[in-house]
Amino acid sequence: MATLLRALSRQNLLSLRLLGINSRMSMTSSRGYEEMKQYWEKNRALSRPLSPFLTYKPHLVMSMSLTHRITGVYLTVVVSGVSVLMLCLPESYPYYLQMIKDLSLGPAILTGMKYSLALPVAYHFLNGIRHLAWDAGYGFGKKDMYTSGYLVLALSLAISSMMVFML
Repeated sequence: MATLLRALSRQNLLSLRLLGINSRMSMTSSRGYEEMKQYWEKNRALSRPLSPFLTYKPHLVMSMSLTHRITGVYLTVVVSGVSVLMLCLPESYPYYLQMIKDLSLGPAILTGMKYSLALPVAYHFLNGIRHLAWDAGYGFGKKDMYTSGYLVLALSLAISSMMVFML
């Protein structure tokens, strides 16, 4: 605990020094502050937007990256939520599975529910492999990125369909 407090206090002192504030809390001009000021003045003079990615035209790679993050969060929430729910419920899993079967939901609703679980799993898995290939330095050409993107989308649909209809 003491080590943690010392590390935090050192980090605070370091951050204050980087901001140009010495230990007595008086402002000093620093080179970093001046460089940052020049950077923002140059951006204002060139009329550069504050967040340029917001003005980009959406494209496949950008959309798939965002979808990968969303499916990761979705899967984390669903898996964690179902796990906690199953631990807290008084009966066993087969009891609740039978309750769902007794609801006599239509095949369209059941298929939609299955896809809502299978498609994010398949997509996140396959797109994760694509990202691993990028980490290894493969597939950075524009044509390669779009080809692998469409391949991931097609395989995600095919694999999730197999999961829904064969399991």
